[in-house]
Amino acid sequence: MTRQTAAVIGLGSMGYGVASSLLRAGHVVHGFDINADAVARLQKDGGAPGTLAEVAGGCDVVISVVINAAQTEAVLFGDGGIVAHLAPGTVVMSCATVAPDFARSMEARCTDAGLLYIDAPISGGPQRSARGELSVLASGAPEAFAKARPCLDAMASQVYGLGDSAGPGSAMKAINQMLVGINLAGMAEALTFGMTQGVTPEKFAEIIPQCAGTSWVLENRVGHVVDGDYSPLSAVDIWPKDLGICLDVAHSAKFGAPVTAAALQQWLAAQGSGLGREDDAALVKVYARNAGLTLPGAE
Repeated sequence: MTRQTAAVIGLGSMGYGVASSLLRAGHVVHGFDINADAVARLQKDGGAPGTLAEVAGGCDVVISVVINAAQTEAVLFGDGGIVAHLAPGTVVMSCATVAPDFARSMEARCTDAGLLYIDAPISGGPQRSARGELSVLASGAPEAFAKARPCLDAMASQVYGLGDSAGPGSAMKAINQMLVGINLAGMAEALTFGMTQGVTPEKFAEIIPQCAGTSWVLENRVGHVVDGDYSPLSAVDIWPKDLGICLDVAHSAKFGAPVTAAALQQWLAAQGSGLGREDDAALVKVYARNAGLTLPGAE
């Protein structure tokens, strides 16, 4: 294995998993986050020290695992952004869920700076991230993939090459997020509908995963409802942003997406009810409140 030096920017639940997987594979990893405790934790686990400006020139790969387009642009090109400090030929991997047009604009600016760019949204959740088993929905120049391959292999079990330039990776992530956001809303609606018919969340969780109506999302999240534990692994706040991106892209394609639009209204209701920082399974609380139902843990 080629030992590389990487900077991971954004050490939330997904980014920390990426950084940990790179460390486990033997790479030199510098981690950066506005949360100093996350940076200190990574360094305690073996991460390398140094400021962004000090270490950027020695990096082979920079992996941005921030939340949205605004943060992506800020960490790359804002005040103190990393692009100005990178050596020519460094690979920039952008993992946030963004619109395809935004990904193309970031690629163009990185190319102008002499850098390689991979439009690399990730999927799989914090647990798979920590195990180095993410799916990377990636598009970019072949030479960018070739140079970043050791890091990609450390962080992912599947790397899907979707094209030779930015855009298709973000388009595929939008498709995935559309399905996940709709599936989560469907789970919340079906589970609480079941409660009105005397079907407990526990019985729902036992039977539906064995039936045709199941999904990975349902099986992954229904236990949170049964346990009454909404500690955020994937927060409600993600979904108004991501489904909003889906609808913006659909609008630009003159494509109607009514089911996505209906799901988005429920996510906005959850966010407006103060549930934004709770786990996304907390969408069930919107339905329960409206129907006068008592969920597990709320007795």
